[in-house]
Amino acid sequence: MKLYDADRAPSPRRVRIYLAEKAISVERVTVDLRAGEHLQPAFLAINPRGTVPALRLDDGEVIGDSTAICRFFEALHPDPPLFGARPVEIARVTAWTRRVEAEGYAAAVYALRNIATGFAGRAEAGHWPRLEQIPALAERGRVMWEHFVATLDARLGESEWLAGDRFSFADITAFVTVDFARATKLTVGEDAANLRRWYDAMGARPSAAA
Repeated sequence: MKLYDADRAPSPRRVRIYLAEKAISVERVTVDLRAGEHLQPAFLAINPRGTVPALRLDDGEVIGDSTAICRFFEALHPDPPLFGARPVEIARVTAWTRRVEAEGYAAAVYALRNIATGFAGRAEAGHWPRLEQIPALAERGRVMWEHFVATLDARLGESEWLAGDRFSFADITAFVTVDFARATKLTVGEDAANLRRWYDAMGARPSAAA
């Protein structure tokens, strides 16, 4: 297997943290996003979406989604369970992961890709026709982010980890999202004490450096 990766992008980092938590080693192939390598014919032949990460299996099939890649490895290596063990845990992890993606990660993407000059004509990730930036979406992202931070802070005032008393893939997703948001100057305020406590705990895990 080969994992097509990129050092600075959030979605590949989510997979790297997951693999580090599982102590799984996979051959990595670095894709240079700044040089546009992900949009060149050689990489599009591997993943027509033009996105990373992408996992090419031994039989040639390619999984081109970060969550799907992690679910693939979870099925192969179920311990420790990072997507939940009991049915209710699985449901919580799924629900919080999806919420982080829809409310937090989407907010950061809106705020970044709709104003940064480097994304002119590329307002969405991947291999698309020209997609123009919509500055109003950047403002929407900032509003969404404030609500998202308040939501996470409230949740982490009730629970040690996002999906309950066990560290999970939902925490990985939220941690990567908070770090990614810094690139858009979306931050976590001093008043979000619960979120900051959780963030420090996440940063102390060895996998955070992946």
